Order: sequence, then structure tokens, then C-alpha cells
Amino acid sequence: MELTQEQKLYAEIVQKAWEDAEFKKELMTNPAEAIEKLTGKKINLPEGKTLVVRDQTDDTNIYINIPAKPKMDMELNEEQLEMVAGGGTVRDVFNGVLDFLDYMSTPPILR
Repeated sequence: MELTQEQKLYAEIVQKAWEDAEFKKELMTNPAEAIEKLTGKKINLPEGKTLVVRDQTDDTNIYINIPAKPKMDMELNEEQLEMVAGGGTVRDVFNGVLDFLDYMSTPPILR
């Protein structure tokens, strides 16, 4: 499976933080500015949202990230309605589930 642009950006940020202590320090204290410097692009956070970066590199700890509860009031598109109505194959449903899991595993800032 090919990585999305957001996943590639996430990997680039993590790799840079592993390799560059100064970048990691800036990422921890001012994440938006550090990412903007790295990418040369402005980050547009949704209104009322902040970007939080936590250092989870201590391998003596196990970390659990509790994401925001997904909103289940979203509408289905035509393709999804067709699958629900029985017009899709098992492969279509499986691919839809994989797409949803991929979407949910991507941090909201990168979506």
C-alpha cells in the first residue's frame, strides 16, 4: 500500500526528531512552527485546535494514545450507500474498512 502525503509528512517529522536533537526540542515546545520550518509550508489548524507533541521515545514505557471519539453522524457517499444496499462485493467492503482504518490512524492535523 502506498503512503499518503500525510503519512509521508508524519514519517519525515518523526525521522527528523530522531536524528536532530534541536529539531526535537523545538518540535516539543512549538510544534507548528517547527513543522512549518521543516516543510516550508504553513500549518492550518482548525479553529480552537492546538497541536500537541509528546516525547514517547523512552522504551521503558508503553504509551497509549486515546484519540478523540469519532463522530458517527457523517453521511455516506454514493459508493458507500451502494455497498450498504448490497451492491458491493466483499472486497469492496474490506477495502472500505481498510480506508477507514487508515484515515483514523492518521493524526487529525495531517488529514
